[in-house]
Amino acid sequence: MADTFDAVLIGAGHNTLAAALHLAAKGWRVGVFEQAASAGGAVKTGEYTLPGFRHDWAAMNLSLFAGSPFFKACGAELARHGCEFVPVDRPFASSFPDGRWAGVSTVGDETLAAFRALSEADAQSWQELTSRFGAEAPHLFGLLGSRMRIRALAYFGFKTLRGKGLAGSLDFTRFLLSSPRAWLEETFRHPHIRALLGAWGMHLDFAPDVAGGAMFPYLEGMAGQAFGMAIGKGGADTIVRALSAAITARGGTVETGTAVARILREGNRATGIELADGRRITATKAVIAGTSPKGLRKLTGDTAPAFDKAMDGYRHAPGTMMIHLAMDALPDWRAGDQLKRFAYVHLAPSLDQMARTYQQALAGLLPDEPILVVGQPTVFDPSRAPEGKHVLWVQVRMAPGTIAGDARGEIAATDWAQAAEPFAERALSILEVHAPGARAKILARRIVTPVELEADNPNLVGGDQVCGSHHLSQHFIFRPARGHADGSTPLAHLHLTGAAVWPGAGTGAGPGFLLARKLAGN
Repeated sequence: MADTFDAVLIGAGHNTLAAALHLAAKGWRVGVFEQAASAGGAVKTGEYTLPGFRHDWAAMNLSLFAGSPFFKACGAELARHGCEFVPVDRPFASSFPDGRWAGVSTVGDETLAAFRALSEADAQSWQELTSRFGAEAPHLFGLLGSRMRIRALAYFGFKTLRGKGLAGSLDFTRFLLSSPRAWLEETFRHPHIRALLGAWGMHLDFAPDVAGGAMFPYLEGMAGQAFGMAIGKGGADTIVRALSAAITARGGTVETGTAVARILREGNRATGIELADGRRITATKAVIAGTSPKGLRKLTGDTAPAFDKAMDGYRHAPGTMMIHLAMDALPDWRAGDQLKRFAYVHLAPSLDQMARTYQQALAGLLPDEPILVVGQPTVFDPSRAPEGKHVLWVQVRMAPGTIAGDARGEIAATDWAQAAEPFAERALSILEVHAPGARAKILARRIVTPVELEADNPNLVGGDQVCGSHHLSQHFIFRPARGHADGSTPLAHLHLTGAAVWPGAGTGAGPGFLLARKLAGN
């Protein structure tokens, strides 16, 4: 293997792989080096319970990737290398302790019917929102796809003002600054519908009362009805395997099981990397680090005081615990068999409960009633399990990376090695309330704690699956720090990418693609 590349990339997450493929397509010679045994970071799939049962390690929903500008540019090439999606027409629902439910579907008037069963007024509000989504979407997607530079933001502001007028632009700004609760309580009356949509805020560290989080319940609800969801055929790793194969086919290198010890530099310029085995790899044009901000600091040492302080002070969201279940059959949902047709079933009964859970996790406590995201991928992709069997993908949100205590006062352990089993039992007891008999259907299970998530992928600090809070002080032009939302660093030729960089977390590959386009001159 050559020791010199145009670009050397640290980490083989989907963002770094997307950047590598775009640069390779522009004629750059790229080398990607990943410490884990397999590429993908949080986007990988394996038989973590029993043979024949394929579980997505962390990320399951690939809608952002399938609909991304990167996939629009490279989708045909990835398809040639085996990338394949499964469309989901019923993306998400919520089950409630009173035996009722609500869900968002692309099928006919199912969403309206579900809302109408709870509140006629809310069904009308939903109709009004969906009728306006086509006009609102360009503004929101334009913002989320914009470069976080003053000139780009000024142009976005001008377009918004021209399109919406002054009053409409001020209303749009107010919406962007609103908390999920503020927007949901203004828009809907029934607490179940508020909870159905509010659960999406928790995916990106926006508890109900956190400013700036309103757009995420709105976007997930609208996009879920308009486009559904996409999951990977056979597993989420379909995108990673295709990316790796495409890079290799273009003459690039993807090397796994190879830890990077440090970033090499000459004065104020990055020149390459040194691997843990002592090899030195030279980069003639760029070193791209797909790491957390604190991980970057470990590789560079001191750079510039303000930048170093920002990287050291970068804030992470509370963690997540994963429970992978091999199932003899799908859960029998108390609210009805219609829930067996959805990809996600949230068990998050109210905005108040979500707010309490979030505060408990922030305080280092094991929540007394964690939020569960129950994924049922085999409803749409039966290839992930033996015939007639199923897998459940259970995210337990929130969970502290470091345990200070138990909010319920039942679990004495403060290390995850001892706390994992009783906390998982607490989560499964919640599932049992909503789907009696679910425990009896479990053939095998694999618990993945926040500590294990970080050990497998150091970017998931404390089990934080979004690689950093998206609160307003650490979002938009401040992600990861003012002046560096484009991935730039004080060292020439050194760039940061991944979920810690604008536009942030998710499977859309936005940070990697935006960076690669900038480096390639387009």
